[in-house]
Amino acid sequence: MTEPASHDVHVVVGDDSDRSRYEAHIGDRLAGVLSYVDDADGNRVLQHTVVGDAFGGHGVGSALARFAMQDATDAGRKIVPQCTFVQGWLGKHPEHQSLVAHPYVPSPPTA
Repeated sequence: MTEPASHDVHVVVGDDSDRSRYEAHIGDRLAGVLSYVDDADGNRVLQHTVVGDAFGGHGVGSALARFAMQDATDAGRKIVPQCTFVQGWLGKHPEHQSLVAHPYVPSPPTA
């Protein structure tokens, strides 16, 4: 899937299921990743988004989030937004709220 970003930059996003992450590329360079894990209920927990310093402001994080939402839709699964970037992105894109299984709640620390 190709996502147009700001400044006519094209962000290409795919699923690297072997590494449990979505990867965004600009040209031949890895621009960012969104890591995930599937929970016992079959929900995809979106854990953490990282965008390389050189790629900030090019829509990489948004392209990753959008791809994750489309992947969840295509697979018929729900998401759990652990990642604070994804949480904020969902706040700006309420049309995807139906994909949220439940808000992320951290596990209590074990003694």
